[in-house]
Amino acid sequence: MQKLQRFGAAMFTPVLLFTFAGIMTAICILMTNEQIFGSMAAPGTNWYGVWQTLQAGAFTVFNIIPLLFVVGLPIGLAKQSPGRAAMEAVVIYASWNYMINAILTNWGPAFGFKNFAKMTIVANSTNQGLTNIIGIKTLDTSIVGALVVAGIVVWLHNRYFDTKLPDWLGTFQGSSYIVILGLFIMIPLAVATCFLWPKVQMGISALQGFMKASGVFGIWVYAFLERVLIPTGLHHFIYIPFEYGPAAVSGGLKAWWFANLNTLGQSTRPIKELAPLMGFEGYGFEKVFGMLGIGLGLYATAKPSKKKETAALLIPAVLTGMFAGITEPVEFTFLFAAPLLWFVHAFLAATMDAIMFAVGVVGEFSGGLIGWVSENWIPLWNHQWKTYLLQIAIGLVFVAIYYVAFKYLILKFNFVTPGREPEDQSAKLMTKKEYKAAKEAEKSAHSVASDPYTQRAIAYLSALGGPDNIKEMTSCATRLRVTVNDETKVAPDAEFKANKAVNVVHHGKALQVIVGLDVPQVLEKIQGLLTDQDTVQPAAPSIAVDDTPESQTAALLSDSLGTQENVQSVKDQGSTLIVQVNDPNLVDSVDVFKSLGIGVKDVQVTDKTVTITFSEMADIARQIMA
Repeated sequence: MQKLQRFGAAMFTPVLLFTFAGIMTAICILMTNEQIFGSMAAPGTNWYGVWQTLQAGAFTVFNIIPLLFVVGLPIGLAKQSPGRAAMEAVVIYASWNYMINAILTNWGPAFGFKNFAKMTIVANSTNQGLTNIIGIKTLDTSIVGALVVAGIVVWLHNRYFDTKLPDWLGTFQGSSYIVILGLFIMIPLAVATCFLWPKVQMGISALQGFMKASGVFGIWVYAFLERVLIPTGLHHFIYIPFEYGPAAVSGGLKAWWFANLNTLGQSTRPIKELAPLMGFEGYGFEKVFGMLGIGLGLYATAKPSKKKETAALLIPAVLTGMFAGITEPVEFTFLFAAPLLWFVHAFLAATMDAIMFAVGVVGEFSGGLIGWVSENWIPLWNHQWKTYLLQIAIGLVFVAIYYVAFKYLILKFNFVTPGREPEDQSAKLMTKKEYKAAKEAEKSAHSVASDPYTQRAIAYLSALGGPDNIKEMTSCATRLRVTVNDETKVAPDAEFKANKAVNVVHHGKALQVIVGLDVPQVLEKIQGLLTDQDTVQPAAPSIAVDDTPESQTAALLSDSLGTQENVQSVKDQGSTLIVQVNDPNLVDSVDVFKSLGIGVKDVQVTDKTVTITFSEMADIARQIMA
């Protein structure tokens, strides 16, 4: 269940982007309505052009919904390096769609697409189940495909991101390894998608037909499940396929509403006749009217001595729910104090939504009052004002029902809701995040760094004098580059070497810990320790190297020469390299070169010429200058 909760929370990550985009789109559509602004809002005018440009930008998130879920899921579920996990997901998701495109291009008739290569994608059409995703013509798997691929990537990332490969394969560790694994997994997945997804699309069409025919009862079941499953996180499985996916209409109901809002605003027909499926977007009624009734009920049952304190807590929480549609501060408080109230809330919410639908109140009402006004009332008021007055009247009736129900149940069962705590306790609203914080903290306290990168990171950080002694830290191909506040706090080189460091280069407060090709992973762990977070910032990119022993030697040698940026030219003279550098002061001492374990016999620096003599010479001149 905890995993499902985390999955639901991760699914919500991209949804946070949609509220402002929807409001902005609605405003732009309103500003190009000729019935309101006359001829200056006609196509071809500068006024129209400006607002159409803004609308195109605002509508971006609705055009890339699958991609947003591909990125959002790893951000929420990756146990470490969520940024890299998101990057991996985008690459693998694109690979999967490119493979589908190639399969249907070469063997389209076997999957029911006789002329796939010649088929074009047009707006407001089913396109035989095809779509364009980030410029790729592919099967329209919408968020379902996005979540499947993103889920696979998250599993690969959490399981294999820290896998230690042999040194000669070190360049393929981390994100590269995940993308490699994902690429091969996408091959059978792409084939299976071509076989199965057209059949799934037929099933979705059947679901759409069922929901159209289910009427008021279908709306009631939908609204009840959407509300009652919130504590589990499973409510995302209820509304997201309808709101942003293809369960009801292609592209989701929210995108459909904004795309057709101008046409809807000009029609005199009842809004339910124009958009009957928008009844599934009415789960915001409880966010406005329900929150007001609940807030009044909680205040009425608070102890007299705590009325003022309770009001101070409830007013901003209720207003946040009513205007922005964010209801957690109120809902999760009485959920934990009185689970019975939660089921009553879900029942009343579903009943209100069903009644609203029955009398013809439909539209983009999934959020709070801000969205109601900008996305419904203003653009459609001219012809739908009677419907909206009826909506307000029904809503106020349910405010009273909510108030009576909550007040009665709280008093009857003596629930400890805000304002009813013992006199020595203060009223407090609780969020879901706060409720889970203690559990998460307890779990984190028992976690032990077991992977080798974390062990080395802890050891190096300690040897560098601890987090407070770190002023700056970056990396190059093979070494950590550290600036410390006090060099006297740095441990002897032997402590670094005892934890698999090759050597340490000292330049006052600037140190270089020669780690090897594992340095990106080690730096990530150190940055995570420095920020005291589960997620760490990405390490600086390393130079591109091949999977050969010579490439590893070249990387170590290049860093000792002051990195590739300091190297002008390299001449291979058998067992000797003649290197021209920009700044000889950046070149390591002969002892450091010898400690690299790559066969350096001697190093001489004359002006900007560095002569390196090897006991056994490898062909690495090309690698250094690559």
